Amino acid sequence: MEIQIDRQPSQTKLEQLGVFNWSIWTKEASTFPWSYGESETCYFLDGDVVVTPEVGEPVQMGKGDLVTFPEGMSCTWQINQDVKKHYKFG
Repeated sequence: MEIQIDRQPSQTKLEQLGVFNWSIWTKEASTFPWSYGESETCYFLDGDVVVTPEVGEPVQMGKGDLVTFPEGMSCTWQINQDVKKHYKFG
């Protein structure tokens, strides 16, 4: 169960996925636990985050990253810089 990151994906790939039609989520700097009941794909417009899975190493992500979180993963989000991202579940 791994977090997948595509750093700086092409505009074409983002358009093919329909990223810019996805909902937007924002969150101020904070730390909180999170569990994924289904997979989530998101594209960071802003932010700097370290996500630490219950099992595994911390993963840094932020502005310009396309990230997929696997279904069933429990983790801790540490938001170092306010986040704004497009997201889609399933």
